[in-house]
Amino acid sequence: MSVCIRFLPDDVLIEAEPGEPLLQVASRAGVSIPTGCLMGSCHACEVELDDGEAICSCISSVPAERSHLTVNLFSDPTW
Repeated sequence: MSVCIRFLPDDVLIEAEPGEPLLQVASRAGVSIPTGCLMGSCHACEVELDDGEAICSCISSVPAERSHLTVNLFSDPTW
């Protein structure tokens, strides 16, 4: 079962497999998520999910329990 991922604000849609790394999905979709440490410490890759939860995309994967997921990209000019 695949998960439909929507990246905002550009409204990019892509199908992903549960457990697939979120950064990998974004890259396949042509969406750039800034990264820093790639360990979840610096929060450069922080995104907000449709339920309001903020996650570090470098250490997160596509959840298996969802059929759709919206990822809202933050824009931080300091990164």
